[in-house]
Amino acid sequence: MNLFPELKKKYTKEQLSAREAQRQAEFIAFGPVVFQTARIMLKHGILDMLRDNSGGLTIDEIATRAGLSHYAAQCLLEASLCIGIVLVDTDTDRFTLSKTGWFLLNDPATRVNIDFNHDVNYLGWFHLEESLMEGKPVGLKTLGDWPTVYEGLSSLPPQIQKSWFGFDHFYSDHSFDEALHIVFASHPRTLLDVGGNTGRWALRCVGYDADVKVTILDLPQQIGLMQKNIQGHPGSERIDGLGVNLLDESCEMPVGHRFDAIWMSQFLDCFSEEQIVSILQRASRVMDADTRLYIMETLWDRQRFEPAAMCLTLTSLYFSAIANGNSKMYHSEDLERLVREAGLAVETIHDGLGQGHSIMVCRRAMDM
Repeated sequence: MNLFPELKKKYTKEQLSAREAQRQAEFIAFGPVVFQTARIMLKHGILDMLRDNSGGLTIDEIATRAGLSHYAAQCLLEASLCIGIVLVDTDTDRFTLSKTGWFLLNDPATRVNIDFNHDVNYLGWFHLEESLMEGKPVGLKTLGDWPTVYEGLSSLPPQIQKSWFGFDHFYSDHSFDEALHIVFASHPRTLLDVGGNTGRWALRCVGYDADVKVTILDLPQQIGLMQKNIQGHPGSERIDGLGVNLLDESCEMPVGHRFDAIWMSQFLDCFSEEQIVSILQRASRVMDADTRLYIMETLWDRQRFEPAAMCLTLTSLYFSAIANGNSKMYHSEDLERLVREAGLAVETIHDGLGQGHSIMVCRRAMDM
């Protein structure tokens, strides 16, 4: 298994003393309440208060400002002290923000992850074991009655939908600027956006190049959302949509149409290995020698910083319990193997885009 340098250092040799390892084990054992403590501290503005008062605040001062009882504030602060998000001055009994608390408060990725895990995943995690044993998203029933979460996105309650799309868009949007330079270096005139979601990438494409035409493939429900989202935006007349369910292997991509570029962003991680091969085989049937397929994914083994790899491997279990029961955030070696099985070849890989994306540029193997 190949790993980027920081990951290899972290994951191949023991990093902790025995006492540190014991504490980490207890941290895991109390993981659910650790999460909720931090979330409540954020929601009620307590971390903001501590950031804005460098001299610290007492329990009673925090209780008054947050509108909490002394008991509630004390329980939260004592737990926060032990999990490492606040510090205390034992001479004055004043609490201040720790470095970890600062990141909880200020790191946008962390805030997105907290909302996603609380609003979308938290109840469903209870069914993770069943999901893994059965190979289906048993936890999805906490959100609604659909085969996968994707059929239900347009029907989710507003706050849950906001957190789902907030998570999805945060990671993709930060990579779009760099991705546009890579995709449009070859000046494509026609682009097929597979799994185009709400059309954010398509809008960026037509805004970047005045001549490109984009066709979005997605579920019929998503095409409806996309059409509503792009309405009135400059260049939207050069975007069209086609509603298909690519889980149905009889559904082909637009055969008979020639595309200069095919784009799949945070798409293949929504499918099992067998499904990925099928989708890529269907993509190859609308490619010619000059077509390039661009696969943008957050490949967990190619992350520069270890916390990102941790987030990605844990996100795999969201797919297990909530999304569809059979997909994950892939290791690059696994994805390259699936590309080859589909009759394609990886021409090059661009790493380090945005929040840790990579782009695999692929072409038909027969044309290499």
